[in-house]
Amino acid sequence: MTQGRPAPTLETGRLRLRAWRREDFRPYHAIMSEPAVHRFFGPEPIGQEELWRRMCAAAGNWLMNGFGGLAVERLSDGKLIGNVGLFTAWRDFEPQFGDEPEMGWIFATETHGTGMAHEATGALLAWAEAALPPQDIWAIISEGNEPSFRLAAKLGFKPLNQVDYHGPTRVLQRPSW
Repeated sequence: MTQGRPAPTLETGRLRLRAWRREDFRPYHAIMSEPAVHRFFGPEPIGQEELWRRMCAAAGNWLMNGFGGLAVERLSDGKLIGNVGLFTAWRDFEPQFGDEPEMGWIFATETHGTGMAHEATGALLAWAEAALPPQDIWAIISEGNEPSFRLAAKLGFKPLNQVDYHGPTRVLQRPSW
């Protein structure tokens, strides 16, 4: 297990994936307050306290695991539009992911349907395949989130089973490269 790796900066044709910054908090909170974004996390937006913990965990995963979360900004204007990450969350259900990374992504409503989530997740997976030892990658997606299921399929994730994790949730696995 690689530990202590700094977050990389990755660029695609339209995006920059980079380490989280303190000043990302307010713009990210605005994204997470959008009804089309938070509806798959619960009926109410994630509060500031929980969101701050999630941002700190995304940054801290780089120190603890050698992989973690990245803020995603649009190159054309530098605007924060979401996040993508590999992390360990030690979910309390079966199968346990253990030390294998879980992947997640969240993007502002204005980017939905533009391919930016695919661009960002693809860049992170390419980085992982070059920088990490071969391993399975996991994901969980709330039932009804069809755009995320389509993206996960494009990325090579296969559905395994359904669990009750804050509501009906599907567990997916992307086999080791």
